[in-house]
Formats: sequence, C-alpha cells, structure tokens
Amino acid sequence: MAQLAICIATLVAGGACHLAGADLVGDWIWLAGAAVVLLALAVDTVVALWRKRLGLDLVALVSIAGAILLQEYFTADIIALMFASGRALEGYAERRARKDMSALLQKAPRSASRYEHGRLVEVPLEAIRPGDRLAVRPGETVPVDGTLVSAATLDESSLTGESMPVACRPGTLLGSGAVNAGDAFDMLATRTAGDSTFSNIVRLVQAAQASRAPAARLADRYALMFVPLALGIAGLAWLSSGDPARALAVVVVATPCPLILGVPVAIVSAMSRCARRGVLVKHGGALENMAQVKTMFFDKTGTLTGGRAKLVAIAAAPGAPHDDVLRMAASLAQMSGHAISQAVVAAAIDRGMRLAVPDDVSEQPGAGLCGRVDGRQVRIGSQDYVTGGADPPAWAADIVRRIGAEGGAAVHVALDGAPCAVLQMADEIRLESPRTLRMLRALGVERIVLLTGDRADVAGTVGAALGVDDVVAGQTPATKLAAIADARTRGVTMMVGDGINDAPALAAADIGVAMGARGAAAAAESAQVVLLVDRLDRLAFAVRIAQRSKAIALQGVAAGMGLSIAAMGVAAFGYLPPVAGALLQELIDVAVIANALRVLRLDAATQAERMQAREFDRLRDEHARLAPVIDRLGLLADQAASRPAAVRQELASLNDALRRQILPHEASDDAVLYPRVARMIGGEDPLAPMSRTHREIQRLCVMLERLSNAPPAEGGEETSIRELRRTLYALEAILRLHFAQEEEIYYGLAP
Repeated sequence: MAQLAICIATLVAGGACHLAGADLVGDWIWLAGAAVVLLALAVDTVVALWRKRLGLDLVALVSIAGAILLQEYFTADIIALMFASGRALEGYAERRARKDMSALLQKAPRSASRYEHGRLVEVPLEAIRPGDRLAVRPGETVPVDGTLVSAATLDESSLTGESMPVACRPGTLLGSGAVNAGDAFDMLATRTAGDSTFSNIVRLVQAAQASRAPAARLADRYALMFVPLALGIAGLAWLSSGDPARALAVVVVATPCPLILGVPVAIVSAMSRCARRGVLVKHGGALENMAQVKTMFFDKTGTLTGGRAKLVAIAAAPGAPHDDVLRMAASLAQMSGHAISQAVVAAAIDRGMRLAVPDDVSEQPGAGLCGRVDGRQVRIGSQDYVTGGADPPAWAADIVRRIGAEGGAAVHVALDGAPCAVLQMADEIRLESPRTLRMLRALGVERIVLLTGDRADVAGTVGAALGVDDVVAGQTPATKLAAIADARTRGVTMMVGDGINDAPALAAADIGVAMGARGAAAAAESAQVVLLVDRLDRLAFAVRIAQRSKAIALQGVAAGMGLSIAAMGVAAFGYLPPVAGALLQELIDVAVIANALRVLRLDAATQAERMQAREFDRLRDEHARLAPVIDRLGLLADQAASRPAAVRQELASLNDALRRQILPHEASDDAVLYPRVARMIGGEDPLAPMSRTHREIQRLCVMLERLSNAPPAEGGEETSIRELRRTLYALEAILRLHFAQEEEIYYGLAP
C-alpha cells in the first residue's frame, strides 16, 4: 500500500512540476517513485529466481529498469504504479481476512476453577496438575482431560461428532474440549493442559498448516509462457533495428497488466461477492483452488446435520392423545436448561401449544425431572428415571428399538406414575444439505465422502439419505488428517466441518471450510474458508462464484494479452514509442479491470426474485401446526389392527381435520404460492410435479373418508382394516415427503 501511495504522489507531483516548467525536478520525482518499486521488485525477483520460480515480476522489473536507463522516467513511474496497485489489491484481501479471523482461537478456555482449601480459585490452565479437583459450570468447556466426580451432561459433538448430549456417570473419563450442557459438575484432572485432548488437536492443526504447500498465483502460471515471449520479441526488435527504444517500447506494452491487475481485481471482487452472502474467503489462493475442486469431505454433526436435537416422532400409549402428552412434557421441560428439554419445549411451541407453569419441580442431573402440571404428576427423562429400570411397554418397544438403531435420544414420559409416551429426538439432516450436494455435483465435484467420528450405523443412515459416494465413520482427528492427506495425492480436495476434531483436516485440505456460525473457534481458525451464516448451500454459491470469477479472469487475461502481443508487434517495428505504449497499455488495463468487475454482479438476484425470509418462516410454522394431523395418521394406522372399533370412531374427527386444515392448505399453495414460486424458478410450469402430489393427497383423503364410512368389505373386517391401514400409511408418507420437498424448495429461494 505504501508503494502505491508513493507512485500516485510522485506521478501527480512530477506532472505538476512539468506543467510549471520545472522539467528536471519533475523527472527526478518520477524517477524516485519508480526507484522505490524497482528496489522492492529486484528483491522479490532475486528471491523467486533463487527458488527457481519464474514470475511476472521479471517483466515489470525489466520494463521499469529499461525505462530508467533510457531516461523515460514518466513511463517508468506509470509501470511502477500499475504493478503497485495489483500488489495492493492482493494485500488488501489478505489483511481483511486476517483481521476478521485473528481472534477466534481466543475463545478457547484459558483458565479453570480449582478447589483450594475448600473454596474455588480461578487458575491458569498451565497451573493444573493431575489430581486437582475442578468445577465446570454450565456452558463452560472442560479445561483438561479428567474423571467425573459427579454426574454430568456433556455436548461432545466438537470432539467426537456425536450429535446428542451425553449423560455421563461418576467415574467417566472426560476429554478437554467437551462443553457442559447441564448443571455444574466436579471432575479430577488426569493430565496437564499441555497433554490434554484439546492441546493435541491444536498441535495437529499447526503441523498441518506448516506442511500445506502455498498455492501458486494464477498470474504466475501464465507468466511461464508470456515472460519469455515478451523478452524474446524485445531482444529481436533491438537486434534488428539497433534502437534500444524499440526494445523498451515492446517491454512497456508487454508489461502484463491484464495479469498484474485483472486477475487480482477478479479474485478480490469474488471474495467480496462471497462475503456479501456470508462466505469469508481468507485468501485468493483458496478461491483459485475452489474453482477446480474434485473431491469433497463432509463432517456429519453440525455440518450435514443441524447439530441440534429435534422432535421427530411420538409413540403414545393407547388412548393417550399426542398433543396432550407433548404439552404436559414440554410444560415440565421448561424448568430445565438441558439441551434435550429445550428441544421438547421448542417442538411444543412450534405446534402452537400453550404451556402451563409446573409446580414442585425437582431435577436429577443427567436423568430427568418431575413435577406437577395442571394437577397431574409428570415425570420425563431417561427410561431408568421414568420407569425405574422396567422394560418398555409393548406400545413403546418399536420406537425404543428404532431410536437405538438410529442413534437418537429417547425422552420417556409418565403421567401419575404410568408410562404414557416416548418422544424420539434426533439430529436431523439440514434442510439444504441434499440440495447443496446436488449443486456441487452439477458444478463438477466428482466424489463426496462423509467423514465423521459418529457411529457407523448412524453415519450410514445419513450417508444413504444424502447419496454420498462413501461413508467413513468412527474417525479421530488423526485418522481424518490421514484420509485428507491421501486424497490430496489424487487432486484438489475440500474438507467441510465445524468441530474441534475437524480442525486438523481443515488445515490439511487444499481448501478447508468451517461452519463458523455455530462451529468451534479452532475449526474456523484453521480453515481457509468460513461460512459466517448457518447455511450449507452458501458453499455451493462460493464454488460457483470461484469458477465464474476464474473464467472472467481468464477472459481478461486472454483479451489483454492478445492486445499486448499485437501492440508488441507494432512497437517492434518502431510505430509505437514507449510513452504512447504506456498510455495504450493503460487503456487495455481499464478494459480488463472493467471486465473483472463483472464478478461483483454474479448471481445478484433482485429482491423480487427471492422469497422473503419471513415468508419461509410462516410456511414452516404452518407445516408445524399441521404436524399433529399427520402424526394421527400414523398412530391410527398402528392401532387399527388391535383397536379397530376405537380407530373407526376416531376417524371421523381425523377426516374433519383433513378437510378443514390439510386440503385448504394444499389448495392455497396451488392457487397462490406456486405461481409466484414458479416465476422465481423460471421455465414452463416447474412445479407441475408438486401440483400432481396435491391431487394425490386429495385422492387419498377422499378414499380414506369412503373407507371410514363404508361397511366391512366382502372379505370381512380384516380386509377392511388392511385397506384402511394401507391408505393411512400412504397418506402419512406422502404428506411428510411433500412438506419436506416444499420446505427445501422454499428454503433455496429464501435470502
């Protein structure tokens, strides 16, 4: 930046002196400005040649030095200005990224609360020794590896990839970096801070960063062809004419400003464009690599999934209404700060339920809580806490087995001492994840791998749902690092993650992408790209911008170099003096820069082309309010065989709910929302398949009502019940799929 300021100042001052008639002073001022850049260039060029790298600096060095030797000081200062401005643009991008990211690792724990003579004392991590008794408050990070003294609930997603908070018993071994997701607990240190899990991960990050080769500048790669050509033509012009001014004119118009300026402008513009959409690219090398990535690794928890527990299913005892059970459980759960309890409360609020204030509440950390809600005794929590260790009742056996297989969490609910429901909580796949992976494949990514520390069965389920090419589960930070290193031998590799355990792999990959909105500081610090908004689809946007900006930069390079080569030919025959050549080169520069600035307008959709965020939230809220109706479909289908008479009685109210809520919602979507969404998407009737689904939903609703009112079929009650169950299951499945499809489409259109 200082060189740029000097060049501008000397050009202006020298020009003023010439206008005032002080030509000699003006020449000396121009010479001084060019000499500053020449000296810096000479140092850089010597270093580059020592490392056996040929760069654009060599042509700029020769042209400035030649202009000075031939006393073309104005020409020399103009060339120096062009070179300094290109360097300043690159330096600006680097400084901005460092400023935004430098403080992230400071969020890591630097002290701990240690018991000394019966009281807690805040001590630095370096002072902790094995055997020290420590207290970890709610929300704090476990400072060192140790052993639990009291029960605790820990969020270990940053370390292990496990998405659900884990209830730990006294005596459990803890790794530093886990977060206290429950009440305060005590622990005994078993290692010093330097030997603990978090410190080991930091060392892996540092080693990976040191081993990662710096990316070559895009401009320098083209210099391998352009530099020898320019110097060769200049030499021939001098030899054939005997006039060194011709050689200088050739070198001046050959000064590769389309590369010196055009490429950095395109890259910085692309970085700016990404930043506006919440993607922070730390340096231009990362952006260049993003344009050619072929293999991508994704962490699971917090990256492809939301990283938060959500209610996905309710199994209730016969005769226990789902809504009543959820409302009672959520009313009691309000009194707990546990992550699972808060997810139960959020599910009830999403469904528009009004919660009561509980009385006589008591909580057993890591197990559950009990209290009175509307005069009834309510108990929620683990199976052991709610049922006293008894086997789950028959109606709950299937959901308990499914939760165990899928790696979710079960919240058991009892009313007045009797088990009445099991709530299935799970870390769901992000709404935008399938769409993001599809877009990345369309952009040329050839291989997508799920790389996670979670269990193989859980990871396999998520991988199958997303259609990744491979699933590698049960990984540690060290094995993730090895997987990335192996993949880099076969091409440009990108790693996307959010946890502390992902930090070494993020640093080792050609492009490391951190989920910075809710991810760990270590991950954001070690990555080259950070998603500052909690939307994975912005990654596909960034890759697309990288590819298009590179294409625009190459267009400018091709056009600018083509014009420069033509001007070199004219100069070689003596028809273009050095000063005129410098001015011509400036015109070429302006055209190239204007072309590069087109990057700022890439994918810039207008407000009218996007759905408002509040509109998307309203649609999701409406779907959440309709969820109880869909839940009833599955519940009645489950009970139809064992309680046919009771189910037939409940079908009347279900059919009424379908007529009053589901069908009007679908009709409104078809008539009002779909035409607007179709205009945003473009094409002829892009939502035709969705409208076809509306007709199928209506057909199934009509069929269900007929089956509800029809007498038993010819085969008897058993045949009628079988057909009824088939229709109920079909309607439930198509509604759940249809709602998910709509939300994915709307989310992609939201800002």
